Amino acid sequence: MPDERNSDFIRPEIVESGQGPADEKTRLVLASKMLPARIHLLPAGAKPVFPGLMFPIVLPPGPSARIVKEVTRDSGDRIVGVVLTKEEETSADGESVHRRLYRVGTAARILKFQESPEGAVQALLQGQKRFEILRAVEKDQRLIADVVYLEDVLTPGDEIKALALSIMNTMRDLIKHNPFFSEEIKMFLSRADWGDPGRLADFAVTMTSSTREELQDVLECLDVKTRLEKVLFLLRKELNINELKEKITQQIEEKISKQQREFFLREQLKAIKQELGLEKDEKTEEIERYEARLAELELPDEARDRVREEIDKLKLLPPQSPEFAVSRNYLDWLTGLPWGVFSEDRLDVRRARKILDRDHYGLEDVKKRILEFIGVAKLRGTVEGSILCLVGPPGVGKTSLGRGVAKALGRKFFRFSLGGMRDEAEIKGHRRTYIGALPGKVMQAVKSVGTANPVIMLDEIDKVGASFQGDPASALLEVLDPEQNSGFRDHYLDVPFDLSKVLFIATANVPDTIPGPLLDRMEVIRLSGYIQQEKLAIGKRHLVPRLLPRHGLTAEDVRFTDRALRAMIDGYAREAGVRAFEKAIRSCLRKVAVQKAAGDVDGCVHIDPAKVEELLGKPRFVDDPLMSRGRAGVVMGLAWTPMGGATLYVEAMAIPGESGEKGIRLTGQLGNVMVESSHIAFSLVKANAARFGIRRDFFKGKTVHVHVPTGATPKDGPSAGITIATALVSLGLGKRPPARLAMTGELTLTGRVLPVGGIREKVIAAKRARVRRVILPKDNAKDFEEIPERVRRGMQAFFVGSYAEVYDLVFGRGLAKAR
Repeated sequence: MPDERNSDFIRPEIVESGQGPADEKTRLVLASKMLPARIHLLPAGAKPVFPGLMFPIVLPPGPSARIVKEVTRDSGDRIVGVVLTKEEETSADGESVHRRLYRVGTAARILKFQESPEGAVQALLQGQKRFEILRAVEKDQRLIADVVYLEDVLTPGDEIKALALSIMNTMRDLIKHNPFFSEEIKMFLSRADWGDPGRLADFAVTMTSSTREELQDVLECLDVKTRLEKVLFLLRKELNINELKEKITQQIEEKISKQQREFFLREQLKAIKQELGLEKDEKTEEIERYEARLAELELPDEARDRVREEIDKLKLLPPQSPEFAVSRNYLDWLTGLPWGVFSEDRLDVRRARKILDRDHYGLEDVKKRILEFIGVAKLRGTVEGSILCLVGPPGVGKTSLGRGVAKALGRKFFRFSLGGMRDEAEIKGHRRTYIGALPGKVMQAVKSVGTANPVIMLDEIDKVGASFQGDPASALLEVLDPEQNSGFRDHYLDVPFDLSKVLFIATANVPDTIPGPLLDRMEVIRLSGYIQQEKLAIGKRHLVPRLLPRHGLTAEDVRFTDRALRAMIDGYAREAGVRAFEKAIRSCLRKVAVQKAAGDVDGCVHIDPAKVEELLGKPRFVDDPLMSRGRAGVVMGLAWTPMGGATLYVEAMAIPGESGEKGIRLTGQLGNVMVESSHIAFSLVKANAARFGIRRDFFKGKTVHVHVPTGATPKDGPSAGITIATALVSLGLGKRPPARLAMTGELTLTGRVLPVGGIREKVIAAKRARVRRVILPKDNAKDFEEIPERVRRGMQAFFVGSYAEVYDLVFGRGLAKAR
C-alpha cells in the first residue's frame, strides 16, 4: 500500500449496505487472483467502457500513453482501469484528474500494443470487471488507485427472463433500421442467450447513442434487474429515433425521386416532340426569336452587325454556360429597344390649350410658354432639339405640367428622379464586364415606354450629387445636348441610339445648384407659386373632387364652403404650392370619414371656418394685429426663398446708456451679405439724420438693435437694404410706417437703390399677405409688368431709384399724393 503521509489519497465512505457509492446493494468482494488490487487509471472522456467488450484506443504522446506503455512492459497481467471523467474534456497535464473521475469504472486488459516513433500509442483492450476506487494517488502525472471489484446482484426469475428476451427482440428490430450494427448484433445474438442477462445488458447499451451520463448510470448499476430495465428503456428510445430518422429519409427520397422522375419524363417528352417536329429546344427557340426580331426592327448598320455577332456567338455557347445567360440578356436589351418606333405627335395648339386649362388652373404665363413651344414645333414639324427646365418651389405642379405636356403631344410619359444620384452609371449604364450590369436610366425609360420619342421627366435635377463613382451631371451633358444625343452610346449597349426625338423636361426648385454647362443646355421656365384665389379655385376644381373618392366619400357627404377653403389657405397653407393645402383637406376628410363610419353624423357635413378649426386645431399662421397696424421701428420686407416668396419684418430698437461698444447690434441669423446691408443702412441713416428729420444726438451713446424674426431661420441677401434703412428712420422719427406696405431693394452707401431678383415670387408673397402697396427698385419695373394682371390687381407699386424717394413715399406725402 502507498504511504499515506507522502501521497494524496482519497478515501471514500464505504458501508456494507444502504449508502454504497454504486448501488444500494453494493457489497465488497475479494479481488480475483487475475485482477490486481492496485491498478493504473486511464481517464475516458467520451463514454465509459463495459466488461466483456473489446475496444481500441489511440493516445497522443503524454501521461496516458506512458501509463499504457509502462503497464504493457512491466506488468504481467496488463490490467488498467478505465474511468469516465465527470467533464467531457480531460486535462492535458493530468492535474487533479482523479478529483473529477467517477468512482466506478471497468478494469481492462491490454491485448495488443503499438507505439509510433513520435510517442503516440495504439492499443486494443478488453473489459474485464467493474471496480470501485477506494484510494487514488497522483504521481508524476500518473494515476494509481486501490480498487475493489464489484459483482452483479442477480435474483433469477421470470421477470429477468422477460426483460432479457425483450432486449434481444428490440436489438433485432434495431438491426432493420441501423445496418451499421447489424453484423455485430447478429453475431452476439447467435452466441448469447438470456441466461447471462448482465453481459447482455452491457453489450446492448453500447449499441445506443445514449449520453455519457446515461451510460455511466448503467455501468454503476449492479442490480441486474434494474440494469435490464434501464437498458431496455434506452434501446426503445434508440429504436424510436431510428424509426423517425428513417421516416424523414424516406420523405426526402420520395421528394427527390418525384423530381427526378418528372425531370426524366419532361426530357423524354421534349425528345419525342423534337423527333416529331412539334417542338424545338430552348436554345433554338431563343435564336429564332432573336432572328425574327432582327428582321422586323429598323436598326442602324452598327447595331444590326452587333446583333448578328451576338447571335452567332450564342449558337456556339452551351445553354449551361454563364456566358450564354450574359449574351442572351444583352440580346434581349438590344432587340427589345424601340428602334425606329415613334408615336405620332399631335401638334394642335388648341387641343393642347384645352388639356392644360383642364388639368391646371392659373400659371397662365407658364402655359403660354408651353403653347409657344408647341406652336413652333408644329411649324417646324418636330420638337427635337428642345430641353425644358421647370423651376419653382415644391407643390406648384412641375411634375403634373410635364405629364400634361406629354398628354397634349400624344406621347408616352416616363419620370425618374435624379435626387441623390451619385453614380454616372445610373445615366450611361454599366459596362458588360461587371456582373449584373444594366443600361442606364435613360435607355431603361425608352424600353419601358416602347417608343423612341417619349417625354422623359428628369425630376430634381438640382439635387444631383457627385462621388468617387463619377459625376452624373456631367453624364447628363451628352444626354441633353441636341448636337450629341442623336448618337447616344450607353456603356452597356455600346451601340449608338438616337435620343434627339426624345423631349426631356427637367424640374428643379432652384437653378443655383445646377452646373452652368448643364443649365446652358436647357430652356428655363419659372413657376412662381399660387395666390389665394388660385389656390381656392384649385381646391374646388381639382383637390376636393379627387380626394373625396379616396376617402370613401361623395359630394353628397361633404361640402366645403369657400370661406372654409380660404380659412385653410390663410391659417394652414401659406406656402407657394398646394401640398399643405391638400394635406389640410385630406385631414378634414379623414376625420369626417371616421365620424361617418362610427355613425356619429348623418347626411351631408357642411364644413365652414369654425368646422375647419374644430377638425384641424388652431391655425398655424395668425396675423399679428400690431404688425398689421404698424408701429415705429417695424417695417415689412419681401424675401425670396427656395420655397417661394416670403414676407418678413425688420425690427429696430434704440438701447440708451449701455456700456461698451456703441453702434448697431444684429440678431436673427443674418448672413454676411445681410450684415453688410445693415451696416450700410445704419451709416446712411446716421450720416443723413438731419435730412431725414432725426435729432442729431439720437444715435449718440446708444446701441441700435436690429432683429429679423424668426431667429431660427437663416437669412441672407442684399434685398433688405431699404427695409432696414426705413426701420431705422422710423425709429429715429418715432413714426410708424403706413399699414399694408412692403418693400424690397438693395441699398448703396450713397443712397442708390439697386435692382434685386425674385420680384415675381416676392409680389405673390405680398399678395398672399394682403399687402396693398409695394416699393420696388426702378430697374425692376419691367419684372413687375410681366407679373399676371390677376396678381397685380388691387396692389399699387412704387418704383424708386434712391432712398430719398423711399423716404418721401413712406414718411413724406408721396403715398398721400399717390392715393
